[in-house]
Amino acid sequence: MTRTDAIRAALEGAFAPTRLEVVDESERHRGHAGYQEGGESHFRVVIRAPSFAGQSRLARHRAVHEALGPDLVTAIHALSLDIDA
Repeated sequence: MTRTDAIRAALEGAFAPTRLEVVDESERHRGHAGYQEGGESHFRVVIRAPSFAGQSRLARHRAVHEALGPDLVTAIHALSLDIDA
């Protein structure tokens, strides 16, 4: 399973989102710190889920990181999150 697939599966399982985009932006970071040949080091995630309603921005980010788990979070160099209810 790719990291993209793992991110998607973890977030779908945890939040049942109404919208989910997982974009591997690694190629845009070629030559920068953390770039890994083959990609899957820099991601942008857009997620919309009712469970985020009423949560602060920090709480939403913590929830996503918890859903991804420490192994996946540490395997990713950069993770941009756009989270809303």
